[in-house]
Amino acid sequence: MRTYLYCEAGFVEKTQWLPNSWVNIVCPNDDDFEFLTKTLNVPESFLDDIADTDERPRTDTEGNWLLTILRIPVQNKQNGSLPFGTVPIGIITNNEIIVSVCYHNTDLLPDFIEHTRRKGIVVRNKLDLIFRLIYSSAVWFLKYLKQINLDISAAEKELERSIRNEDLLRLMRLQKTLVYFNTSIRGNEVMIGKLKTIFQDTDFLDKELVEDVIIELKQALNTVNIYSDILTGTMDAFASIISNNVNTIMKRMTSLSIVLMLPTLIASFYGMNVDIHLEEVPFAFSLIVLFSIGLSTLAFVIFKKIKWF
Repeated sequence: MRTYLYCEAGFVEKTQWLPNSWVNIVCPNDDDFEFLTKTLNVPESFLDDIADTDERPRTDTEGNWLLTILRIPVQNKQNGSLPFGTVPIGIITNNEIIVSVCYHNTDLLPDFIEHTRRKGIVVRNKLDLIFRLIYSSAVWFLKYLKQINLDISAAEKELERSIRNEDLLRLMRLQKTLVYFNTSIRGNEVMIGKLKTIFQDTDFLDKELVEDVIIELKQALNTVNIYSDILTGTMDAFASIISNNVNTIMKRMTSLSIVLMLPTLIASFYGMNVDIHLEEVPFAFSLIVLFSIGLSTLAFVIFKKIKWF
């Protein structure tokens, strides 16, 4: 899907491309590829790089073209997959052309466009657009982190009632998500330094905007680290609880086996086909049963005292 956006007081959609307008392409099809490569002469190698799901944030140049790849957060709605992830978005620019290409549907881009309209934000140049997209990505990272925190709390409550594999796997997926978020935010943070170096001799650089972006990214990174540490501690705590529960069950089973073994042992002795000198004793069977019960009771009391029951 291809849209042409021109910045007036916020981005306004146009019916055709104009110089210095923003061409936003999401999930490109063959027609979009032809437009990019034939009409705008965008290098095909840039499009191949953006298509790589695991592409890291970086910059690349070819002729007068500049490729900037960022990582933005997305929400996965497929069952069994990570609840959140990150995908690459490429911003391809030269002196007159600004193109963004993303091979995945995201909530970030429509929200960003609507935000610029609602606030009447004027994006002065291509560097402004890149920095504002980085800022918007940090905002969405924080938004998804709040949802992750709620998911962690819900999983903890479920595990407090009953430790199930499903809840442990749920926490494990959230932990993986935090790792991806951490890596992507750090990569975007490194990109700021590279862009400042590239555009340091131009009048494109807005120092106040750069400072705001850095602050927002640091907040997102600190939040990721806090939640990651909390989740790691939670996983370790539940691993210890599971191990302790297993030890408790094994102790109880061992104690029960010993308690039941004593009457069985006595019955085995008196069940032998040998002279036991109790044939003439009245109530011999009752005495043996009472003696067995007494030993079992004594063993139970001992194990209860040492808290094996």
